[in-house]
Amino acid sequence: MNSQPECPLLDHDLDSPSAFTPGDLVSAVRAAKDLPDVTVPLICVLDFDGDLTDWLVRRRLAAPFEPWACFHTTMYVLESDGVRCGIVARTIGGPYAVLIAEQLHVSGARLILGLTSAGRVSPSLPLPSFVVVTCAVRDEGTSFHYLPPAGQVCCPTPIADLLTEEMRQLGPAVVQGSVWTTDAPYRETAPQLQRHAAAGVLAVEMQAASLFAFATARKAGAGVVAHVTNAVDHPDEQFDKGTDEDSYLLLRAMLRAGRRFLKT
Repeated sequence: MNSQPECPLLDHDLDSPSAFTPGDLVSAVRAAKDLPDVTVPLICVLDFDGDLTDWLVRRRLAAPFEPWACFHTTMYVLESDGVRCGIVARTIGGPYAVLIAEQLHVSGARLILGLTSAGRVSPSLPLPSFVVVTCAVRDEGTSFHYLPPAGQVCCPTPIADLLTEEMRQLGPAVVQGSVWTTDAPYRETAPQLQRHAAAGVLAVEMQAASLFAFATARKAGAGVVAHVTNAVDHPDEQFDKGTDEDSYLLLRAMLRAGRRFLKT
């Protein structure tokens, strides 16, 4: 008789401790690379696309943070408007974003901000625009390892209003709302898009639900901004993210919001 559950993804003992922890990995990296036990910046940003990080490095606005104890990524550190920030590039998808977020959390980060590209779901949303994510539909796998099964997870950190206030000075539309998090972007179907749009979902991306579930379970600070630049029904130019300078202004606005959050 097959004793395996019919759907392993929905059958987790969430109260059982992890056999392998992010602290174990961080300690192993420090030992392997002879790194000092140094905390990371209090605010860290996961840069989904990585283009902004590349530009910051080329402009010498960001430099490698050598004590970052991670086998998988490089952290860069920059200062803007009196805020010191760590940034990690190309954390694509919920599993990878949470892998890095776990290590950031045990390394001293108090606020982890995700900056993700997104596609439009709601026909009323202008392109380009920003969505400050308040809730995310859990159409991915990582969140179910942290929280009981449910249709969505909300941002556990009261940062949405601060992000919105700071970002609304930038020009493109800034709205708060829900997104659809998927881990299979090439399996988004027209019926799914229509159903989510009817439910009030604004955009589709790949990491918000996973990060929110991690942050809820670990009692970590987190927030997500989705830069919506494309849509299947958009006849004009797709993936218009603006200039690198525009992206830098966005990052600075997010960091100002983060600084205000940490002071509350």
